[in-house]
Amino acid sequence: MKRRGLLLLILIVVFFIIPFIALGSSSELKEPLAFPKALDSYADSNFQEIGKILMHRIHQEPLNLVVSLLFLGAIIHTFCVGFFRKMAEKFEKRHLAYIKKNGITPKNYNGDVVMNVSFKAEIFYFFGELEIIFGLWTIPVFWIIMTKYGWESARGYFDSVNFTEPMFVVIIMTIAASRPVMQFAETILRNIAKIGKNTSAAWWFTILTIGPILGSFITEPGAMTISALILAKQFYERKPSLKFAYATIGLLFVNISVGGTLTHFAAPPVLMVASKWNWDMWFMATNFGWKAVMGILIANGLYFLAFRSEFKKLDQFKPEVNKDVPIDWDQREDKIPLPIILIHICLLVWTVFTSHDPALFIFGFFIFLGFRRATAHHQNDTNLKPALLVGCFLAGLVIHGGLQGWWIGPILGGLSEVPLMLGATFLTAFNDNAAVTYLSSLVPTFSESMKYAVVAGAVTGGGLTVIANAPNPAGVSILRNFFPYGISALNLALGAFIPTVIMGLCFMLF
Repeated sequence: MKRRGLLLLILIVVFFIIPFIALGSSSELKEPLAFPKALDSYADSNFQEIGKILMHRIHQEPLNLVVSLLFLGAIIHTFCVGFFRKMAEKFEKRHLAYIKKNGITPKNYNGDVVMNVSFKAEIFYFFGELEIIFGLWTIPVFWIIMTKYGWESARGYFDSVNFTEPMFVVIIMTIAASRPVMQFAETILRNIAKIGKNTSAAWWFTILTIGPILGSFITEPGAMTISALILAKQFYERKPSLKFAYATIGLLFVNISVGGTLTHFAAPPVLMVASKWNWDMWFMATNFGWKAVMGILIANGLYFLAFRSEFKKLDQFKPEVNKDVPIDWDQREDKIPLPIILIHICLLVWTVFTSHDPALFIFGFFIFLGFRRATAHHQNDTNLKPALLVGCFLAGLVIHGGLQGWWIGPILGGLSEVPLMLGATFLTAFNDNAAVTYLSSLVPTFSESMKYAVVAGAVTGGGLTVIANAPNPAGVSILRNFFPYGISALNLALGAFIPTVIMGLCFMLF
């Protein structure tokens, strides 16, 4: 009990008390001031060096550095997920041994069995939950802003953040993961995989090629959900080597990031600038789309050759079947009536079409939930937890991302075409690529070639980390159980590195 109290005290100090100490608290009423400051309010156009611009902005507003350090802390936290999960399992094993030794039995309350759990293990599991990390680190951000500028300023900033994308991702993930949509998508991919005789290699290549390109039409989060779920069934359940598993998820993330560039509405980083820069579907297809498809085919082909020996092992894998255990309801192969599939497809299209209007796509989601209940015998259980966790992740990310403009803008604005593309690729790895392109749209001096470079760099780097592209957390949520202690950020980056280089070369050379 003493240890629990100490742990709670540490959490309170880290997330509540330290923010007040960091900037100093005052009992007097402060005037509500806007934060973050408008970028043009710094009056630093006379500075030529990026370093001087950044130092000037820190001097003008020290809070800039503080919130960016908190953002860095959140990024570092994502690399520590494996450590927290290992510690959680360690404490859980100790707790189970303690229960067994002392003969503690589960309590039964009117049929509800309540297990005795380890508080310490659950806390470490909580900190090892990737999707809550950025949301968790918004707590000190809120308190620090409030401490310096008051409640109205802190509340004002959080109210100003646009949460449309996180809400949209939650809904598109849920609809795309429904049984009718998944069966329809799997049927299409199966017919394509027949060309390769439905081998593991044929399924792998089909999913990683067609799935990402599908993202140009049903949006990248929808394509990620469908691709990851089918990849889990047709590839990861066959237990590939850990190296091949990381290579595949890295390839998936990169392909999804560039696969939405055939249109101007499906990829978040493109969507941020398409209207302002007058980029339509024809522009995207002729300047980005065909290059992305070429890069996807080259990267898939290269990885196919590198791991071709492992496909034979996957084809030989036979899952254990216990005839005494009934077939899992979610794994049944019953055919779904065509009208039900069509209605789900229509609801999916409606969600994509109204992706910028929460009132409309949320209304469509209510219809989906009602129709799903009316056709429950053709549906699987709707598990909202993965989608909600991804929504939490993205909501925290956009809160942090909105405070990073003070340094991202000057860095991007001071680069020429090739360094700009490389810089955008690098920055994307540590910030959502949609935020990178949005901040780029605020730079008035960008030429057409510079606009191309920054978007090409942003979509190229979208697979290097979980936070680089909005759909990535959805893929992690679906596939992380196939990796011991969750998905390692370092191994993910290594798996995505070669495809990232290939995509970058395609956008630069063609």
